[in-house]
Amino acid sequence: MTDTVLRRISEGLCLLGVGIAGYFTYVHYAGLQPICEIGHGCETVQTSRYANLAGIPVALLGLISYILILVSLRVRGERALLAGYSLGIVAFGFSLYLTYRELFTIHAICTWCVSSAIVFALLAIVSSCRVLRADSARASTLAPA
Repeated sequence: MTDTVLRRISEGLCLLGVGIAGYFTYVHYAGLQPICEIGHGCETVQTSRYANLAGIPVALLGLISYILILVSLRVRGERALLAGYSLGIVAFGFSLYLTYRELFTIHAICTWCVSSAIVFALLAIVSSCRVLRADSARASTLAPA
């Protein structure tokens, strides 16, 4: 796959993530109960002590992360590529931690949170492919002819 295709896939994933995190951020600040497929799992997770990090809703952190990754995809260059990659990997790691907390501490599953974790996982995979592709392209230009 070309970098353009990988970039477009990443953009689509980010837009999906903005939708998920945006909805959950809206629900948080509007004081609403989220629409949830599995009982009251989303409400239980959203009202748990793990729903905030330093007083900031994790849904808002997710929304900001998706937007920043999307911005990095619009900027050309190695720094933007590495910034988007790094942010995606950190966000994926944090979503793994939150999923762990859902399963083993909160004992509730939020379908929105799992959906966002899947999107971050896919973003981590695609951004890793982009970084590896850029590294191999750089290596081939440096190789003696």
